[in-house]
Amino acid sequence: MAESSGDEGEGGGGRGFLSHPYGLLSISSSASVSGMSEGGQGPGSPTSGAPGVKLPRTLSTSVLRIKHRTSFWDKFWQDRSRRDYHGEDLIVTPFAQILASLRSVRNNFLNLTNTPQQKSRRSSGAAGGVTPQTRILTPGDDAYIKLSVETMEELDWCLDQLETIQTHRSVSDMASLKFKRMLNKELSHFSESSKSGNQISEYICSTFLDKQQELDLPSLRVEEGSGVDAIAAARGTTTKKKDRGGRVTPMSHISGVKKPLTHTNSFTGEKAPKHGVETPYEEELGKTLGEIEKWGIDIFRIAELSNNRPLTAVAYTAFQNRELLKTFMIPARTFIQFMMTLEDHYVKDNPFHNSTHAADVTQSTNVLLNSPALESVFTPLEIMAALFAATVHDVDHPGLTNQFLVNSSSELALMYNDESVLENHHLAVAFKLLQNDGCDIFQNLSKKQRQTLRKMVIDMVLSTDMSKHMSLLADLKTMVETKKVAGSGVLLLDNYTDRIQVLENLVHCADLSNPTKPLWQYKKWVALLMEEFFQQGDKEKEANLDISPMCDRHNATIEKSQV
Repeated sequence: MAESSGDEGEGGGGRGFLSHPYGLLSISSSASVSGMSEGGQGPGSPTSGAPGVKLPRTLSTSVLRIKHRTSFWDKFWQDRSRRDYHGEDLIVTPFAQILASLRSVRNNFLNLTNTPQQKSRRSSGAAGGVTPQTRILTPGDDAYIKLSVETMEELDWCLDQLETIQTHRSVSDMASLKFKRMLNKELSHFSESSKSGNQISEYICSTFLDKQQELDLPSLRVEEGSGVDAIAAARGTTTKKKDRGGRVTPMSHISGVKKPLTHTNSFTGEKAPKHGVETPYEEELGKTLGEIEKWGIDIFRIAELSNNRPLTAVAYTAFQNRELLKTFMIPARTFIQFMMTLEDHYVKDNPFHNSTHAADVTQSTNVLLNSPALESVFTPLEIMAALFAATVHDVDHPGLTNQFLVNSSSELALMYNDESVLENHHLAVAFKLLQNDGCDIFQNLSKKQRQTLRKMVIDMVLSTDMSKHMSLLADLKTMVETKKVAGSGVLLLDNYTDRIQVLENLVHCADLSNPTKPLWQYKKWVALLMEEFFQQGDKEKEANLDISPMCDRHNATIEKSQV
């Protein structure tokens, strides 16, 4: 990819808005779904793409400090003007920049040739809804010559960018690579500050950047007593299962699925429990669940009041409130039986990746779906798919990272070819559980509906793989900016690709939403996550392996890891 669209430096010459690096905060804020239908100044306007435009200063994330901490959702509602900010953003994704430049070239051509607008095949609506004012220029004049030179330079730049595009990659990869370069630049300064800073940088790189490993073939030889077998020993497993006769047994189809569990007998009455679970604290649980539409609900209290079945209680309440059980003819008892079976397959011993986390993500997804920008955007089937994806997204999580499973040549990594190992496993377990007797909550869906829902759920759960973070951001940002450049300022989600992109990012945001919750919740979630990391580090240390970044309980700075 061309470097000219990324990191030349703040003092770089050349093309105004194209030669400057853009801060991570600017990128992430403008990639939010709050700008789904905003207009504003288009990239083709005189101030958005012209050379020499003065850009706002971009601050390093390491020097930013939070002065006031308020609820994410409260802040969203208090500051309505933020919904108008999206239209004013600078164009930062390379592909959208190319489109903006081509629009500028087109407008300049009209001025240079005095071509009447009505003679153009391209309508004004397709070009952004704004008809450029034609200036009368005389060939040979200074203004004419200057505009001609600028137009040629702009066209040459577009050609340079297009020539570097690799045909086997998506155009959003251009943005993904640019964002990664920016993040690497930021982390290089951070890692030089201290040993803990270096560890945090390593963690971010290994977790979020989805780097392709370079294979050094001679180094692939494993010394006796180390490597794969050592990691497997630390996990209490072996890389190949053998029967009593010493023969290698075939890999199981879907590991982690227990014998079918039945929960119908747990209902003492003829009706399903009011909140999906039987509890002596039904009234207090109902009062707490009454705030399920609010950001920052006390999910830990719900776990206590629901006999440690927060996922069942939250999912049942969300589906009931949205009338999804009625719309798709899902029997309440069937739904509860599936949810309880699903919840039983979350590992209770995991400090972080357990059913309480799943309930938190489900509740957060439910709230995000209520955002004003998404009002009446998604169909009931899409909403149900998003909520279902949130409930199952970490089922049977072993409390270990994808990288650990890959490095240990675990059975799961072998089954899924090292690609989104855990996420593929969560999906396999979830859809397998639907086959249990009395658990098929989608039995009354048509074949087409079921196929569509399955595809959406797969796409959304796979998007929770943290290594796909930059790609998700780049895809969404490229889609939004491209539509802003080429459209009329209204972002229409009129095809599956665009709609699923928003849903993928929505569930991904819900999965990462802990820092936006009340401070006491955030701190508790961080402590639980770090303990899970430390337990993995203990396993690695016991096996005399390199401890993964942020997994050494004796050498990790929790506070700095949250900057």
